[in-house]
Amino acid sequence: MNTHDNKRVGGGSWVLGAATVATGLAAGSFFVFSCAVMPALARSDDHTYVAVMRNINDVIQNPVFFASFLGAPVLIAVAAWQQRHEPGVRGLTYAALGAYVLAFVLTSAVNVPLNDALARAADPAAARAHFEGPWVAWNAVRAGLCTLSLGFLARACLGRLSPRRPRTSRRRPGRVPVGSRA
Repeated sequence: MNTHDNKRVGGGSWVLGAATVATGLAAGSFFVFSCAVMPALARSDDHTYVAVMRNINDVIQNPVFFASFLGAPVLIAVAAWQQRHEPGVRGLTYAALGAYVLAFVLTSAVNVPLNDALARAADPAAARAHFEGPWVAWNAVRAGLCTLSLGFLARACLGRLSPRRPRTSRRRPGRVPVGSRA
């Protein structure tokens, strides 16, 4: 194994792995809301729905959630920088960063303002009517974006583990390159 192969297996792979785990945790959080939490709450009356969502919005703001949700884009960006000389892995980490940043922006621009409006609302029926449809739809989008980011990162991890193939010449058979002697 040459020194370049050692470099591929070692340095930077832990950051890529940590980015993958953090992204998976964030994607899983949004996925669970899409397939379990929100469908279960949909069965509730307006008062219960609003009270539970307010409680969830309060307790989700904790260091454990923020470590994955805010840590993921930082780790992906560091991993992308570390992989800047690895063409296939670099593209995958950039794609992962793009998908995650879109999910992050969506969360900040849509879901958080909806959460804030729900926290201030006085009438549970009106609050739910304004909140439920848009929040559920945009949560599904951000779950999909985070899952896409996770897929890119998983593929990047696999790309770091697979051996490099030697570059093949693109010359056509029978042609002699310019400047060479036949």
